[in-house]
Amino acid sequence: MNVLLIGGNGFIGSHLVDKLLEAGHKVRVFDKYEESYRKPLPEVDYRFGDFSNRGLLADALAGIDNVVHLISTTLPKTSNDDPVFDVQSNVVESIFLLEQCVARKIKRVIFISSGGTVYGKPETLPIGENSPTDPKCSYGITKLTIEKYLALFNLLYGLDYVVLRPSNAYGERQNPNNIQGAVTVFLSKVARGEPIEIWGDGDVVRDYIYIDDLVEGIYRAVIVNSPSRIFNLGSGTGYSLNEIVAAISRLTGRDVKAEYKPKRSFDVSRIILDISRARQELRWKPSTSLDSGIMKTWAFIKELNQI
Repeated sequence: MNVLLIGGNGFIGSHLVDKLLEAGHKVRVFDKYEESYRKPLPEVDYRFGDFSNRGLLADALAGIDNVVHLISTTLPKTSNDDPVFDVQSNVVESIFLLEQCVARKIKRVIFISSGGTVYGKPETLPIGENSPTDPKCSYGITKLTIEKYLALFNLLYGLDYVVLRPSNAYGERQNPNNIQGAVTVFLSKVARGEPIEIWGDGDVVRDYIYIDDLVEGIYRAVIVNSPSRIFNLGSGTGYSLNEIVAAISRLTGRDVKAEYKPKRSFDVSRIILDISRARQELRWKPSTSLDSGIMKTWAFIKELNQI
């Protein structure tokens, strides 16, 4: 199978590249930059360009069977600052991508949406794929909008697709200096002896998934013909930020200092994903415990900081 990963040099994409190569598939990556933590792989066909460069993007689709759409030009925290940019750079360019996929008879598009933002404040926990969607930030709105356009293109043109809604991913090759990715960012702060910033009282609960488990779920969506179109991918378990801090302190043996900031308006108090559909239809389940995932990520952070 020839697979194009749009955004394949990012955190999730780089691990998916490894999985696809291991399984014997041909991989092409379209991204703006090279990977941050390793040199280009000789087995990968790299194409460089901005997502809005339509000519380069169209060229990258030549000869491709399946497309994995990983790119987002914004983050949940910053997307509300410029919703127009969010829509233009993500929704509009994704529609162009879908048009090109139809024209080139791409077999399937796998879109990495967001299990943390598309649902908004949940009515019940855990959150199933059929739960109401009421995003509280532009990032979630654009993700949901792209999901809807995928459904439209399937209806109008028969374009096959799968939407994946992952929870909070963490692990090796995640940018420890980013403004999202609590586990990795917290570990990086601990390694440098800096205080951790927590927005609110630390009782916010999220579903955290280790990168290897997430990538296995994405891979299953690439190769499995399933009756459903939308899947949550998470651990199915929720942890508060305070519990994450306590686990990091216990596992690293470090004294963790936390600074509590005022709660943000767009933060939802509790998000835990129901992953039973993915278990049944994709024959997938996460296998990495939080403790194990933290320790593997800690090893990556220590290597970066030469500890």
